[in-house]
Parts: sequence; C-alpha cells; structure tokens
Amino acid sequence: MNYLSEKHKTLSESQQSGLMKWFGQLPMDKKAVAIGLSLTVGIGSAAMAWQGTSSDRIYFCVKTPKKTLVCQDKNNRPFRMTPYYWEQWKQEGMPRQVVRDPAMGVNGLVKATNPYKAFWAFGGFLGFALAGWMLRHCQDEEKQRAVFEDIAQKRDAAKAEMAARSELLESCRDVAIAEVQLQADLDLVANDRTVDIQKAEIYAHTEIEVTQMEATDAIFEAQTAGMTEEQKAEYIKQLREMKTPYLQGSQTLAGTIDPNDKVTGSEAGAIASQDNKTAWVQNLIKQTALIWGNQGGGKSWLARYVIQLKKQAGYRVIVLDPDSNRSEWRGVESYHSWDDIEQQIRDYVEELESRLKTFNNSSLSESQWRQKLWAEGKALSLICEEATTYGDFIKDAELLDKFGKLALTKSRKQEMPLTVVAHNNTQTCLFGIKGLHNLVSKMLQVECLAEVDSVTLQPLSTGKAKVKLDSSNEWLDVHLPTMSVKISDFSSPTPAAESHPIPPIDKATLERIYELEINIGGKADSSPTPSLTPVAQSLLQYLQRTGRTSAVIQEIQPNFKVKGQRFSSEELKRLFNELVENGLAVWLDANTIEIAQNQTDGQNGQN
Repeated sequence: MNYLSEKHKTLSESQQSGLMKWFGQLPMDKKAVAIGLSLTVGIGSAAMAWQGTSSDRIYFCVKTPKKTLVCQDKNNRPFRMTPYYWEQWKQEGMPRQVVRDPAMGVNGLVKATNPYKAFWAFGGFLGFALAGWMLRHCQDEEKQRAVFEDIAQKRDAAKAEMAARSELLESCRDVAIAEVQLQADLDLVANDRTVDIQKAEIYAHTEIEVTQMEATDAIFEAQTAGMTEEQKAEYIKQLREMKTPYLQGSQTLAGTIDPNDKVTGSEAGAIASQDNKTAWVQNLIKQTALIWGNQGGGKSWLARYVIQLKKQAGYRVIVLDPDSNRSEWRGVESYHSWDDIEQQIRDYVEELESRLKTFNNSSLSESQWRQKLWAEGKALSLICEEATTYGDFIKDAELLDKFGKLALTKSRKQEMPLTVVAHNNTQTCLFGIKGLHNLVSKMLQVECLAEVDSVTLQPLSTGKAKVKLDSSNEWLDVHLPTMSVKISDFSSPTPAAESHPIPPIDKATLERIYELEINIGGKADSSPTPSLTPVAQSLLQYLQRTGRTSAVIQEIQPNFKVKGQRFSSEELKRLFNELVENGLAVWLDANTIEIAQNQTDGQNGQN
C-alpha cells in the first residue's frame, strides 16, 4: 500500500494485526486457500454446534390421585429440567407426587450428547469472522490495484494516440509543403497575369481618353471656326455661366462637375417610393403574423388596419378579444368571453384539420385547392388580441398547444391565416405554450416601437416599426400607417394612411440630367417604371417575357440572371418586394407574388 506519510504508515500498521501482515504477504492462490480453510472450519464448527444437547436432563412425571402418571403438558411437551435445578427443587420442597420418568434414560436421567456445543459455536464464529476479515483485506488491495491498472491503460492509450498523431503529421508534412509551394507558384503566375491585364487596361483607357480629348478638341474647333481669340474666350465664359432649363435651381453646366450637386439614381428611387412607404402591410393580409410591442406602440391600431384590408380582400374575419366588447368591433365577428374564445379556438382547430384531411385525400394541386376555397367563400382569418393572457385563462393546455402548432405551420395554404397581437415574441406571451421556439422565431413578425413622453411620461407610438419576414433573421425598419382615429367600424372603407411625399422631379428633367451628365453623346434608355432599380426592372422584363402571371422564388432562382450573375433567395425576395411596393405585383405568400394584370396585358399587347 502507498502511504501519504510516515505518520500514516505508523497508524495503519498499529491497527493491523500480525496475522493480517502475514496474510498480506501471501500470493493470491495461497490467500484463496487460507480463506477456504477458514470457511471450512467455520462451516464444520457450526454444524457440530447445531447437533445434540450441551447439558444433562432429568425427565419426570406427576402422579395423579388415580395413580396414573402424567409426563407431558397440554402441548405434549415432556416435563424435564437440569440436575442442578432438580436438586434446588428438592431442597425447596418437592411434592411427593413428582417422580422421575422411568421410561426415559436411567431413572429419568438422560446424559448430554454434545457437552462441547458452546466451543463448537465459538469455533464456527471464529472461522467465519476470520474468512470475512481476509476477504475484506483482499477487496481493499483489489481496489488499489484497479486504480493503478486504470491509470496504466489511460497512459498506454495516450501514448498510442500521440504516436498515431505524430505519424499522421509526419506523413502530411510533405504534402502540405508541396501544396504551399504549388500555391506560391500559382499566385506568382496569377500576379504576373494581373499585372499584364492592368497594363493593358491602362493603355486602353489612356487611348480612349486621348481619343475623347481629340474628339472634343475637334468639336470645339468646329464650333468656334472663324472666331477670334476674344470671341472664343467670351463663348467659353458664356457656356460656364449659362443656366440650363434641364437643371434645377441655380445649377450651371460648370457646377455639374461637383459630385455633391448631382441627383443620383438612389435619390430618385427614394423620392418615387415615398407614396409606397406603408406597402409592406400587404404582407400581413394573407400570412400568419405576430404583431408585438410595448404598450402604446400602436400594435392594436395596426391590427385593426390589417383587419380592414383583410375584409376588403374577401376574408371572413373573426376577432378574439378578451379585453373589449362588440361595440369596438362593428362589422366583424368578435368574441370576448373566455368560454366563447376557447370554443372558437376549438372550432378553428377542427376546421383546419378537416381541410388538411380533405386536401390530402384530393387530387387537386395546391393552387387549385386554394382557388376552390376562395370560390366557396371559405377564406377565414382569425385575430387573437391580447394573446399573452390566453395561457392563464384557457386551462386546456393541449388545445392551445395544438392550436399554436397548426396555426403557425399549416394555416396559410388552407387560407386560414392567423394574426396574433401580444406584448412580446416569447413563447410565454404566445398563448403560454412551450416547445415552439423555432416556429415563433421563423414566422412573420412586426415589432411596434414606442417611446416615453418626456412630459407626461406616457408611452407613445413612434410611428415606426421593425419587420422580420417569414424564414428571415433580418429586421427591416418600416413606417406604420398613420391614422387620425382608431378603427372600430369595419363596414366603412379603410382610412387612407397619411403621408407627406416629396414632390417628384419631372421625368423629362431626370432623363435630361442623365443624358447631360452620365450618357453624354448617347441616348438615355427609357424605362417604363423609373422608380425600379435596374435589377428589379430586368426581373420585371424577364417575368413579362416568359408570360408568367405569378412567380415563386424557388422557380425563378435557377433561371434568372443579370450579366451572368445569379441571386440568392433573400436578394430575390427583396426584388419581389420592390415590385410589390411599386404596385406591379402582390404577395400570395412568403415566397410567391402575383404579377399585376395590366403588366401582363401590356406585354401581350406589345407582342
């Protein structure tokens, strides 16, 4: 045994007998023999102690008045006692009716058959105790040995792993060196080719500039032919100071060389898109969405605005609002008691499951199925106001769990979109359900932003929000529709969202600026939709050229490209959204748009 210190060793040896010291020095086979002998002695002694009697017995009877002998009690146990107590009884006055049993032994005396019974029992105890002691000693030694063996195995495994890694690194070193050398050679060759190409580009650019300068000089000489030097100087001064009707304000031709005095394409697009700053709300009509934010952020007003749009689109709208009454929701179905809300949720789940089952058993395509639902007037939209409290008052947790899973995943294609209004986008605020974090994080969300008034300390809407599109992780800044009053009567038309667009620059002026400043000497290409970016314009022309009435991102992505460049799903989604904001298409779902009818008709007319 390994000792921690000399004191530890002294204490351990002082509590260990010489027998155990001797036993500990024996090999394992002799230890097993010693334990076997000890057990044999214990078993044999116990067996000997079990047999016979350890003392003499005197059996006696009681003589009855009828001169009969009764030698047993009522339980048929014989009357007997040791000679010592027999003598004691005689001295104290034994009745004359008590006589020895003549049928037992010699005059009732039966000698002991095992007078050393106590010694045999002690021998059995000693044998078993000694065997247990030796087994315990062997067990302690085995535990210590197991620890060392485990350490040795781990050491050997670590050595083998290090040897394998060393061998692998050694074998890969030459390959890595060769790869580095090859890469260096390739970089050197590529650098030489790049230098050659740059030289050629510089030479070509220089030749172009020289040619342009010569052409400009030739044009100027032709324009000033016959003029004196004074007339040429006056002509040049007049050109620099002259204002042109094609520029704005106080711009002059000389001033157009200032980059800060130009109207860029992005500014023109921003000016033209002011009227469409709330077009993003169209995404909330046909998709399942979550509207959330702090108190006063405008989420309830936005939900009412969306409900009005849903009604105009043809949906049957059902509102669940536990904190209101029917007077706040005139023109739509509304339910306000918890019993009615729970029943509507149950009806919604049953209807959605029924539609899924019917669609799965039909032979209709998804587009045909959705057209059939609209034709039958089954387009339904459920609005859940104050969804944060649903989990506290609706005790059927299984119903809420099923409702959450089905509504967030299966509702759109069955024309049963759900709009949830809550205080946060956590699972607790979303009906109090659990286990749907991934579904919530991927759904269409709108966060309405609020601020605290510095005077009244009351939360107020900023008129702004953040939107996260379906299956996207990017939050986009948007403007909320501005309304002067809260919508409570949904039978009236949607109040127009207030906007203050900047007066647009005349189209002819923009084209003339482009011709003067960018496309000098060439003719500016006319665009049917100036507010579109060039890439979005190319996408619209592609859709018109292929005669599509609708477009899906997954179908367009492999086929659409501009100058050999393809686009990711997120880029195509932004281009689709640009077409929607300009009124050229509408969203059918998160990945599908429908091209406006006038766009396809115009293209067909041209053909």
